[in-house]
Amino acid sequence: MNWILLVIAGLFEVGFASCLGKAKETTGMMSNFWMAGFFVCLSISMFLLYKATQSLPIGTAYAVWTGIGAVGTVLVGIFIFKEPATFWRIFFLTTLISSIIGLKAVSS
Repeated sequence: MNWILLVIAGLFEVGFASCLGKAKETTGMMSNFWMAGFFVCLSISMFLLYKATQSLPIGTAYAVWTGIGAVGTVLVGIFIFKEPATFWRIFFLTTLISSIIGLKAVSS
């Protein structure tokens, strides 16, 4: 169950990073809306990370959480914000995913 909480926390990390990206692109009330989304996603993500670390090793949980956030944020950047999908970005994204899977495989 704690691995599920950790994955959901990572997805909310993608959410708060994406809200920051949208807040940067907007002004006025729309920017405030995206910043509110940022704080909501940040709070949920941190709470779920806290709950997951009650039974998972902190080093593994934190690495997996940041990895999910990093991978998700790069993918959102490519598909939503039209950032470049170069060979090296995809290559290192793949190695990051492999590392996350490896950490899960060797942790209890």
